This record gives sequence, C-alpha cells and structure tokens, in this order.
Amino acid sequence: MLKEEIKKIVDVAVKNLKLGDFDLDEIIVGTPRRKDVGDYFTNAPHVIAGKLRSNESTTEEDIKEAVALFKVELEKMVDPRIFRIEDIGGFINFFVKDEVFIDNLKKIDKNYGKGGELKNKKIIIDYTDPNLFKEFHIGHLMNNATGESLSRIFEFQGSKVKRVCYQSDIGLNVAKAIYGKIHNSDLAWGASYAFGSGVYKEETARKEIVEINKKIYGKSDEKINKLYEQGKKESLDNFDKIYQKLGTKFDELIFESQVVDLGKKIVLDNLGKVFEKGDNGAIIFKGEKYGLHTRVFINSEGLPTYEAKDLALAELKYKKYKYDQSVVITANEQNEYFKVMLYAMGKVAPKLAEKTKHIGHGMLRLPEGKMSSRTGKVITGESLIEKVKELVKEKIKDRELSEDEKRKISESVAIGAIKYSILKQSIGSDIIYDFDKSISFEGDSGPYLQYSYTRAVSVLRKAKQEKIRPSFKNLPKEITQLEKMMYHFSEAVLKASQSYQPNVIVLYLTELASEFNAYYAKYKIIDKTDELSSYRVAITSAFATIMKNGLRLLGIETLEKM
Repeated sequence: MLKEEIKKIVDVAVKNLKLGDFDLDEIIVGTPRRKDVGDYFTNAPHVIAGKLRSNESTTEEDIKEAVALFKVELEKMVDPRIFRIEDIGGFINFFVKDEVFIDNLKKIDKNYGKGGELKNKKIIIDYTDPNLFKEFHIGHLMNNATGESLSRIFEFQGSKVKRVCYQSDIGLNVAKAIYGKIHNSDLAWGASYAFGSGVYKEETARKEIVEINKKIYGKSDEKINKLYEQGKKESLDNFDKIYQKLGTKFDELIFESQVVDLGKKIVLDNLGKVFEKGDNGAIIFKGEKYGLHTRVFINSEGLPTYEAKDLALAELKYKKYKYDQSVVITANEQNEYFKVMLYAMGKVAPKLAEKTKHIGHGMLRLPEGKMSSRTGKVITGESLIEKVKELVKEKIKDRELSEDEKRKISESVAIGAIKYSILKQSIGSDIIYDFDKSISFEGDSGPYLQYSYTRAVSVLRKAKQEKIRPSFKNLPKEITQLEKMMYHFSEAVLKASQSYQPNVIVLYLTELASEFNAYYAKYKIIDKTDELSSYRVAITSAFATIMKNGLRLLGIETLEKM
C-alpha cells in the first residue's frame, strides 16, 4: 500500500537528519480531511519541532531549517507515484498521480481490500455469550454485532478465525429461573428468572434457590434435571433463530458447566501460591498486592465462581484450537473484572494470558433508560429488531414491491440499521439508540449505505440494458474524489483490524457513499452519446464492489432492490 511506503520513506528521512532518537510511532501518515491539499500528509515536521524545542538553545530558525532539510531528504527518496510534495500549515502533504488511482480501479474485484496482515494466524473470538434461561437482550445485539464484524475483518486479513459462544448454563441465575418455573409453570423462562430474582431477598426463597443450585451442579434431582434440560433446549433454539437473522454461525458453543471442575482444580492447585483463603472458607485472589482489587475464585459453598471458570475456559479453548490470539468481547462493565482475572491467569497460565485480549464495548440503551433482567424490565433483541422493522415497513409501503419483497427488505434494512448504529461508534462508547436517525435513507445510517449500493446496482442493470460496457479506454482529463476514495478501502480495512475498531470501515463507507451520490447527481452515467459513459459505468461497478465487500465486513446485507 502506498500509505505504508510513504511511512517508510518518512521514517528514513527523519533518521537521516541525525537529530537524535525519535519515537517513530509518533510520526503518522494519514489522509487529509480537506481534499484540495493532497492525498496523504505526515505530521513529521511537528514531531521534529517538538524534539528540537526540548533543547532550550534551539531557536525557531533552527526548527525551520530542520524541517526544510527533512523535505529535501524526502524529495531524494520520493516514490514515483507521487508528483508533488508541499509544506502546508506545518505538515508535509503528498500529491499522488491520477494514473495510480485509475490503475487501482482496474484491480477492484470481490477480493479487493483483502490483506495478509494476519495470514495463517489463528484467532479464536468469544462473543455474544447470552445466559441460558434468560432473555437475549439488546446488550447481546451490541456484543454480537461487534464480535461478528471483527471476526469478518480478521478473516479478510488472512486469519483463520474460530467463533465461540460461551454461555452460562449453571449457577444461581439458572437456579432462580428454575425456582420461578417450579412455582409458576406458565411463566416464560425470562419471566421465571425475574420472578426468582425478585424473591431471592426473602430468606425462605433464598434457601430453596441455593438448594436448587446445588442440585443442578450435582444433577441429583430428576424433576429439576428435566426442567433444566427443557429450559436449555428452549433457550438454545431461540438463540439460534436470532443468530440466523443476524448472520452469525458459531463454530463452537461452550457452556459454563464444561469448565466447572477444571476451574476448581486450577484454583486449588495454586492455593498458597497464587490464591489464598479468605473469609468463610472462600478462596480469593488478593488483587490489592498488585494494585487491583480482591476477587473470589471459589465461594464459601465450595463452588467455583466466574473467575475460576474463565481460567479453565482459556485452557479448554486452547485445547480445542491452538490459537495465536484469543479475543474476548464483553460489555465494558466487566473491564475491571477482566483486569483481575487476566492478572491471575498470568500467574497460573502466563502463555495463555499473553495470548488473550479483552475488549469491552459500551452499553446500548433506548431512550426509555437502562434495563434489568433481574426486575424483568428487559428490552429484548427481537423486540428491537421488530420495532425497527415495522418503522422501515411503513417507510417503504408505497414502493412498487411485492409483499414478500417488502417483508425481506424491511428485516434486512432493520438489522442493517441496528448494526450500523452500534458499529459507527468506537467500541468503548455508549449508545442511545435513535430510531428515526437509524432508518434514514439520507446519510449516516445503515439504510443509506444499503440504498447507495442498490442505486449503483440499478445503474449497472440499466447500463447492461443499454449495452454500455464498463471500460477504461476513454479517460477524463481529471479524476474526482470518488476514484481517490476507492483507493483507500484497503487502508481502512487494515486500520480496523489493527485497532480492533469496525467504526473505521463504517466511517469510510459513509464518506465513500456520499462521494458516489454526489457523483451520481453531477454526471449522467448512462448516456450512449457520451464517450465517458463506459468509464463512469466502470467506476460505478467498482464502487458497488467495494460497498458489497465493506458491508459484508460489517455484517450488513446488500440488497438488489429497496
């Protein structure tokens, strides 16, 4: 990629100044926001000036001279694809030859944007992770959209990805749900859990729930075993229907019950070395010794906690798939938990801890406020999809489409709207879902990107009817920002992969769609009397390919009609 080549040249030019050691990571090469000031820029002059200013004897003239010498060094090594270098506002800006962008357009196909950054690297990614016997809520939608997009981005960079869903199928949460079902068999499982949670504060109910929990672990009660198996099957069937809608297929489902014994063994094997006895017979990790906080790994009942199970989960995942990296995605409410758990893992399994990366995403909320599965005030993922789907259906009701087409389009657009709303933010940011904005067909929304693709496909259909074939035989005197923007797709994908941030691709596609729609408004693409019509059809085809590739990385479906 030209961007990386420029970075190498810039780094060498800085070293050649021999002004001392520079932190080359501080020197960036990017694309300027203003499109009239070049195709790339570097902040190297600012880094050079900052370094020199640390020496009190350095004058402004010295800095100007150093920057001028840096520009001279650059010009000695300039890439032949660059025709001009300018000092603009304290930055060095690079202007790329038009033929570079034209040549790139000719290479755009279904594999465009793929890279080898993660070639043959094995990544196991753990995401969504709904609890059985509870509702699949909008937080799980956020987790799923994030994890699925990152999985696709890693694969696009050459990684061999295994998708894992780790689900809680044992513990007090399950006991509360079964308690609710025992006392009111008509309740759905989510409502049963809410009921059990509501009465848990009462001593009699709490004792019964604790007893149920022990029986679940021991599988000692036939009635409870039957309810447990029934609830587990219903939960998994429901989750599977949602995953099909969202376009996710997990390679492995792992359950908490699979890591109970191993988690307990790991902790007991390291008692006195990593873990110690706390109050009431619990076994703890004393995090304060390391600037963290203390957490319980085996409770006073002798049962392993989430922390112990997560230690075992890392080993189980590695046994199933000898990964180079394990990515675990949760809500950022668990960030502090993971700091302690991963530190403890570093003591008992340092190699696995080094391979593990935790990503905490923000919270997705509706304008109504925060939800709670304990109280039963849950906004389910399905209800959000259905609500957005109905809004989309109303929006397209007058279009000349069959009822079946409207139904399919409404669901696809609704899911695209939700995923876009989630992925357009950096992963750690909270989101308050804006219904009206999310389904807008005009900019900064999933439907806008889907519609831009559909518009391009419609143009290509018309070109085929008019027998105008895409061609680069006749070229315009000057290219537009659309051609230039398409060059940067590979860079956006690479940056998203390196930063673990799908929003890089969201922002890129939104800007690209804006450029295409501006181009569509300015030029008549299908015109047999215009010698440039074949060229415009060619770049429309290239745009459609990039949008399809990009939307696929976000887990958003492309539509031939809207």
